[in-house]
Amino acid sequence: MYIVYNLFTYLLIIPFSLYWIIKGISNRAYFDRLGQRFGLGFPEFSSSIWIHAVSVGEVQASSPLVFALLKKFPKQQIIITTVTPTGASRVAKLFGESVQHCYVPFEFPNAINSFFKSIKPKAAMIIETEIWPNLFRGCGLRSIPLILVSARISHSSVPSYRKLLPLIRETLSHGIIIAAQSQADANRFLELGANIKQTYVTGNIKFDIESDRAILKHGRELKNNFFKGRQAWIAASTHEGEERIILDAHRILLKKYPDLLLIIAPRHPERFSGVKKLIKDSLFKVSSRTDNELNNDHEVFLLDTMGEVPLFLAVSDISFIGGSLVPIGGHNILEPAAQGLPIFIGPHFYNSEEVVREFIKNSACKVVEDKIQLATDISDLLINPDKAKNMGQRSLKLVSKNKGSTERLLALAIPILENNQKSKD
Repeated sequence: MYIVYNLFTYLLIIPFSLYWIIKGISNRAYFDRLGQRFGLGFPEFSSSIWIHAVSVGEVQASSPLVFALLKKFPKQQIIITTVTPTGASRVAKLFGESVQHCYVPFEFPNAINSFFKSIKPKAAMIIETEIWPNLFRGCGLRSIPLILVSARISHSSVPSYRKLLPLIRETLSHGIIIAAQSQADANRFLELGANIKQTYVTGNIKFDIESDRAILKHGRELKNNFFKGRQAWIAASTHEGEERIILDAHRILLKKYPDLLLIIAPRHPERFSGVKKLIKDSLFKVSSRTDNELNNDHEVFLLDTMGEVPLFLAVSDISFIGGSLVPIGGHNILEPAAQGLPIFIGPHFYNSEEVVREFIKNSACKVVEDKIQLATDISDLLINPDKAKNMGQRSLKLVSKNKGSTERLLALAIPILENNQKSKD
């Protein structure tokens, strides 16, 4: 199966390179350290602990684990790889020079071999859903313990994996340790060929998020001073096709609440200018974070900076989580939950289905289908502040109830890391 898979990956080199060039033209950050994508230009290490987090959300989620490993193994180099430049920026902001960042190489065998030869990992951890046959096989061939941290497979994605079952079974046969988010996730991995003796349920690492008190304080100050105490709702991590629906909902709300402010935070920075144009073309009065001004008549505030969503959640009274009104799968509801905010999400939340359903079951999150329902449900909370407060408190309680994944992961990982270090000394 690997021969067929690798023939396929080599056939994709030219079209994929063209795709990456086009992506880089729209966002030049994708050209940064481009050689690493093809296995070139990695720093050389005698050994390392390698953690892969695809983008911003996974980097943020990994932070308690990374800080714990830095404390436990202070002399060991920790390398964090990402796919996206925004993920790289988040690594730099969270960890500074205490870790080394690299871009993960594409799934070409030569690139993978060069990567392992340079960083020499003694252990590897991959956050959430990433399943890459050549990376996994590379760990197996080099006897590198690989832990899938907070691993998940959605119910809807299982049929796709079944179509590649021989390859997936072979990929999971390389001594992979599964630390699943839930028993349902663990069962799906077992169905696809994971070893039952190396499959555990450790919970969702994203529940271990801690709201930074300094950010919360700054948010309150921003709301009272810059936003002049105005009520605000935030649409966070939005994608193309969602902003128009959100703006239409806000237009409905403004008829009843003319002072209400909408904060829009697009998921990807290359869309900032396009979203601002859409807001203006929709005849809203708009300001943005980079404008650094907000007048009383501004109806929409565009968050056109990266890494500040937690701050502007602290400014907001109600949250909507994007990637869910369009079939992206929905983004992380736990950031607003950790701040005790009421949460709305669209019908496409398959990326975090079990978490979202638990919140829905406990009346801590509500699904909205369209602009009318979104406007109606937000209006209901604005009219009934006690209802909004109770919804937010239920969110906060669920976060507290489900904490502890990092501690369970460390109990699993540290003996593996220590044993592997001794065997290589």
